[in-house]
Amino acid sequence: MTVIGLDEAGRGPWAGPVVAAAVWLDPTALPTDLRGGLDDSKKLSAARRDTLFEALLALGPDEAAIAPAEASVAEIDSLNILQASLLAMQRAAAALSLAADAALVDGRQTPVLPCPARAVVKGDSRSLSIAAASVVAKVSRDRRMAALAGDYPGYGWERNQGYGTPEHRAAIARLGITPLHRRSFRPIREALALTS
Repeated sequence: MTVIGLDEAGRGPWAGPVVAAAVWLDPTALPTDLRGGLDDSKKLSAARRDTLFEALLALGPDEAAIAPAEASVAEIDSLNILQASLLAMQRAAAALSLAADAALVDGRQTPVLPCPARAVVKGDSRSLSIAAASVVAKVSRDRRMAALAGDYPGYGWERNQGYGTPEHRAAIARLGITPLHRRSFRPIREALALTS
């Protein structure tokens, strides 16, 4: 039975897409250090996440299938962040190179999938495939935000990933709102109201 794990990263930031990942792993083929190292990405250092991410991508097709996907800022603003997160997970599952028989999804809700899906609270600490999806989603999103920081310098996205840090807040006051800011989020709506 092919069971995949799904997780997302980037529900809370004020800017940028939300990124999800779908991962299938053959636990019998995983190197011991990878199996022992996978955990909720928020519990891992950035360096450790990067190491695990590269190790996951180095696995062969008989050992793993990995697919990240995203929902855009426009989709976040039109659907809401929860629905956009579920959409990103749906896209990640569809992008996998194999068909899943079942899916384990971190959190309390599941996206619409062509296979049965089960929500698992704290799933990234309880399932290897969800933990791997957590790492892939987080690293993929962090790298995407670092790249976007080059297009919109001054906001510190390469460091804050679009979260509402003092640095980011000060940059919004100084530089204004970009097309990548989530206008449906209260701090961005409030910043826009100050400039209109």
